[in-house]
Amino acid sequence: MEERILIVGGAGYIGSHTNKYLNDNNYKTVILDDLSYGHKDAVKWGDFVKGDMADDVILDKIFTEYKIIAVFHFSAFIAVGESVEKPGMYYNNNVSKTISLLNAMVRNNVDNFVFSSTCAIMGNPKYLPIDESHPRNPINPYGWSKFMVEQILKDFKKAHNLNSVVLRYFNASGADPSGTIGEKHNPETHLIPLVLDAAIGRRDSISIFGTDYDTDDGTCVRDYIHVNDLAQAHLLSLEWMLKNKECNDFNLGNGTGFSVKQLIEVVKDVTGNDVEVVESGRREGDAGTLIGASDKAHSILGWKPKFDSLETIIETAWKWHQKMDFLEK
Repeated sequence: MEERILIVGGAGYIGSHTNKYLNDNNYKTVILDDLSYGHKDAVKWGDFVKGDMADDVILDKIFTEYKIIAVFHFSAFIAVGESVEKPGMYYNNNVSKTISLLNAMVRNNVDNFVFSSTCAIMGNPKYLPIDESHPRNPINPYGWSKFMVEQILKDFKKAHNLNSVVLRYFNASGADPSGTIGEKHNPETHLIPLVLDAAIGRRDSISIFGTDYDTDDGTCVRDYIHVNDLAQAHLLSLEWMLKNKECNDFNLGNGTGFSVKQLIEVVKDVTGNDVEVVESGRREGDAGTLIGASDKAHSILGWKPKFDSLETIIETAWKWHQKMDFLEK
């Protein structure tokens, strides 16, 4: 029986790109997704199983039928604002169901886990760029749910010798340069595709939430990292974990921040189209500036982002966006 990687949430944005990247690098995969947010047409590689990550019957069947050597977890709910409005939903999905998944792994003697975490566990930064030693102080239920799982993984290592690598993303963005897959949320909450919607005419305008932050132009500053660079980090994490049989954690960013207004200007340059802007008040749960330090990932994993300019990231997203707009007309 050939070895496989189980990708939970592999029909979603980052999961589908990681699935492609793994298969491009000769790894075989099984995708588990309930399609509540993911898209079946994004699963172009590996075997697909529709189901919930907390369904013991489905999980035991997968672990019995396939030789799973590691599990990648991409099935969290991710909208900060929604987590503030519906904390119970976030703690149930992001924490309770993850515990069910981990218990199934222990039950089936699968002991390697790569977890998609977030810079949101750090809260408002005490210093920049944010490294792995930064204090954890989440300011929204989404961040707390991820922080809780990070602690749970430490406990599972002690109790069950479950190896794990925690990857804390900054702002995942862009699309595979091939144009075969890209970002497609429903509803869309990420800034770059929303601005591209305004640039292509699918939206009348783009809203800026908060213009009074302590930044150069008053708008939030974020560190954007290409989704394929995140996929690369997942593969490197897997290989490190299989070799060392230990746990580790890494922050993944480009180390450069761009404000909302700066990003909109780059979109205008890349697309050649104007974007109408509407300024609104702050959203609850948003930090002013989030920029990541990735020195640890560079030195231990050998991680080297290839799409390290915002222009390149947006160019790949724009290519995908134009394709989707054409197909939907």
